Amino acid sequence: MEQQATEQTPKKSPVRTIIITLVLLVAAYFGYKKVSYILTHETTDNAQIETQITPVLPRVAGYVKNIAVNDYDSVKTGQLVVELDDAELQTQLLEMEADYKQAEVDVVNARAALNNALVTLKVNKGSIQLSDMRMQKALDDLKRDQSLYADQAITKKQLDDSKFNVETTTQQLTNSKTDLTAAESRIAVLQSAIEKANAGLGVKKAKIEQTKLKITYTKIYAPQAGKIGKKNVSEGQYVQAGTPLFSIVNDTTYWIVANFKENQLRKLYPGKIVDIEIDAFPDLQLTGTIESLSEATGAKFSLLPPDNASGNFVKVTQRVPVKIQINDVAKYRSKLRAGLSVFVSADIK
Repeated sequence: MEQQATEQTPKKSPVRTIIITLVLLVAAYFGYKKVSYILTHETTDNAQIETQITPVLPRVAGYVKNIAVNDYDSVKTGQLVVELDDAELQTQLLEMEADYKQAEVDVVNARAALNNALVTLKVNKGSIQLSDMRMQKALDDLKRDQSLYADQAITKKQLDDSKFNVETTTQQLTNSKTDLTAAESRIAVLQSAIEKANAGLGVKKAKIEQTKLKITYTKIYAPQAGKIGKKNVSEGQYVQAGTPLFSIVNDTTYWIVANFKENQLRKLYPGKIVDIEIDAFPDLQLTGTIESLSEATGAKFSLLPPDNASGNFVKVTQRVPVKIQINDVAKYRSKLRAGLSVFVSADIK
């Protein structure tokens, strides 16, 4: 009976043991690969795609006359994107040009006045020579009349007339010299007036050129090629100089900024190849090259950087920005977008 009971006991199936063994082997294999990957790679998911974003700003204030682009349009460098109304500046330019012409007339008048003063100066010099000749003649007549009066050949009145003539010519000579001095002073004044008029003319000319330059600023051109973002302006709106109208995103140049922990930097250096995975396209495998490592941690660039010398100190692992160039960026340009999150891993074996 015992032998019969023994023969009826079912044998354990080896399938269950095989399955458990296979599961353990697979788990051990993937566990080994995971641990090996962690030990031989530095990774971070604190990374994103970056590109150059340039704001479009007006250089003069005015009302928006025309907007030549729409949201998310592609633009080329130098393409007209916004035009401001320049009617007021054109009116100011006409007024300034008329004022400039008037200033030119003032310069001509100042030069004519100087020429008149120079002519007057020549006349004054001639008057001095004439007065000097008359005085010499009067002195000679007085000397002769004195001799004749001593010989009683002329009367006392004739002698007095000769003396009066000498005094008169002497005074005329003095007056002519005074007029010459005044004329010379007037010439200096008129020369200064011409210089002042010319300087004023230069100022008005500079203002005209400045207004012409402002008129050119009413046409706003794209500073770089790319795609514009959402517009912050509409036609008819008044904008101040420096007001952001919209931004242009460079769609030809992309790079990645990965923020590695400070204890991950030991084997990261410029020129090292890294693997890149984009969260938006998990099946897309990219590679990149480390271009540079920041000279300061990301916290140092914050608005309020931490000051560990004050308050209670709590040690926090810092992160250092690492700039990575994307290899064959032109091949993947259609899928790259600034701000997309990426996963970066670097082999440190």
